[in-house]
Amino acid sequence: MRVDFTKPAGIQHKQYRNFVDRISPKPNVLVNVVWAFLVGGSIAAIGQALLTLFLMLGLPILEAGAMVAVVLIFIAAFLTGLGVFDDIARYAGAGAFVPITGFANAMVAQAMEARTEGLVLGVGARLFTIAGPVLVFGIVVAWLTGLIYFLFR
Repeated sequence: MRVDFTKPAGIQHKQYRNFVDRISPKPNVLVNVVWAFLVGGSIAAIGQALLTLFLMLGLPILEAGAMVAVVLIFIAAFLTGLGVFDDIARYAGAGAFVPITGFANAMVAQAMEARTEGLVLGVGARLFTIAGPVLVFGIVVAWLTGLIYFLFR
């Protein structure tokens, strides 16, 4: 289908949108949901197994939880470095990106793309394009929560 450029822009846009909708592959939503559920559930199960392991080793619950986060972040970063995480995410979608592993993947992927630009202006600057907003909003929300708790306790 050709877009008729003699028509107004609104009609051209509708023609183009119809064309794109017709030729775009339609996602299989059920299969995508099942894969996201299985992979996300597997990540959660691995996290629970790690938590149980760390508790059995005698760590207090807060330290065990922190260790689980560290291990999951390390695994996701390592798999991103090997290029395996992208393959997992291709099938798992949100199942791989919603947990903490998605944040680790985003950080490492940015660092890997910027490594040719140097450590400071490349890797250091690019890491904060992802981490910066997360840290800012996390700190602001923590501060506001603490203030509300202090005022209304």
